[in-house]
Amino acid sequence: MENFKIATAQFENRNGDKVYNLSIIEQLSKKASNQGAQAIAFHECSVTGYTFARHLNKPQMLELAELVPHGPTIRRLIEIAKEYNIAILAGLFEKDENNNLFKAYVCVDGNGLIAKHRKLHPFINPHLLPGNAYTVFDLYGWKCGILICYDNNVIENVRATTLLGAQIIFMPHVTMCTPSTRPGAGFVDAKLWKHKELNSAILRQEFDGPKGREWLMKWLPARAYDNGIYAVFANPIGMDDDQLKNGCSMIIDPFGDVVAECRSLGSEFVIAELSPSKLTDAGGYRYIQARKPDLYKNIIGKPHESNQQVAWLKKKAI
Repeated sequence: MENFKIATAQFENRNGDKVYNLSIIEQLSKKASNQGAQAIAFHECSVTGYTFARHLNKPQMLELAELVPHGPTIRRLIEIAKEYNIAILAGLFEKDENNNLFKAYVCVDGNGLIAKHRKLHPFINPHLLPGNAYTVFDLYGWKCGILICYDNNVIENVRATTLLGAQIIFMPHVTMCTPSTRPGAGFVDAKLWKHKELNSAILRQEFDGPKGREWLMKWLPARAYDNGIYAVFANPIGMDDDQLKNGCSMIIDPFGDVVAECRSLGSEFVIAELSPSKLTDAGGYRYIQARKPDLYKNIIGKPHESNQQVAWLKKKAI
């Protein structure tokens, strides 16, 4: 297995403006390819925008969503991937032939759709249905998985994807800088973004503090370390509807170390070269070999009633 050069990107998407968002995806994909990247990852719903969907009814969601792989967005992503010889991972809202709605994240190359993951824990819009499967696929000789945003907060999802063979897990998000019960959480004042150059020091302090990166670093490196995988995290920068997001797209190696990270306040990508040797050198590889599933399979697999949707609806009502 050869080294693999992956880029992860950040940009400020526009609500529902697929043409604009795809134009930025094309620009960054071209630049990343020119710098040697074999694949580039974008954030959750990078094609459509995300947070504004909380206001949409089902007919509006169906108008925004597309069939996968037969919709125009997938065709355009394939064209971009083919033109610049790079695999592209991006997100959008999906509908099926029966008008069921999903949160999807896809991987394409110049030959077509390689993989699609439906978010297991969607909650931005009540009309979204959860996916019911893990996603593992081959890309340039590596086994890759996809888990979207909240999917990664449920640790069993990351372990299950790893046990299915994933060596790299793409983790697209729209996260941070939102209210929560955790200490220090909250919105970052959107007024700061209107003059972001003038307010760059304040923004960086807010983005890196407990509202943003400081919280992310409490758990994201652990997902990579505990499972001995590469984590490719992508997150938007700037306004997503009325909420300010802090970017910090990064690649974390199996030792839990950040090996590349976006640090600007604009559209950006970073590239990391992934080495297969780290997969077996890291502690997570040994921990997986040392598991004793007979001790806990009935505990971990015990049925329970999820209250995630209830919690989100309560938060929305506040």
